[in-house]
Amino acid sequence: MSIKLGLTGSIGMGKSTTAAFFRDLGVPVWDADAEVHRLYERGGAAVAPIGALVPAATRQGFVDRDVLKTEIAKDETLLEKIEAVMRPLLFDRRQKFHAAHKDSAVIVFDIPMLFETNAESWMDYVLVVTAPEEVQRQRIRARGSMSEALLSAILARQMPDREKRALADFVFDTSHGKDHTKAEVKALIDKLEQEDA
Repeated sequence: MSIKLGLTGSIGMGKSTTAAFFRDLGVPVWDADAEVHRLYERGGAAVAPIGALVPAATRQGFVDRDVLKTEIAKDETLLEKIEAVMRPLLFDRRQKFHAAHKDSAVIVFDIPMLFETNAESWMDYVLVVTAPEEVQRQRIRARGSMSEALLSAILARQMPDREKRALADFVFDTSHGKDHTKAEVKALIDKLEQEDA
């Protein structure tokens, strides 16, 4: 029986890097953001319903994420509507991934809005990645792809970091460097695999 580990953390906290360490160590990782990309691609299941919500964001059969970001920044109610469209599609994808990897000792589900969508109720454990606020903002600025308005809109939708940490089974502070985080990932995998044995 696989142990389902939910991985989450606010934007810029190091979640993608942490997920990559799990993957590098042989753990299957379901990535909600990657699934969103697939659903937005030409012919993806989200293209028509997103097009109905935001006609300007769909062209040539796919969802233009840059246009969608601009529209979200202009309309604070839009993000919630998009999430309502995406939630059942992502749930179905997550279930299929779980079934395909049911023989793995540990499966990681990388979900940015884990607590906000009540997905933690489906997990055995939750790992929250965190970092000091100044590190978080520095990382986001370094990406160079997000306006302050969009960042504010995203953060307003996410549960505050301190609340996530309070609800977590495990917390990794990623500001100590990649080697430190990778060692923590390895130790956690070992711990969970022993529990599953």
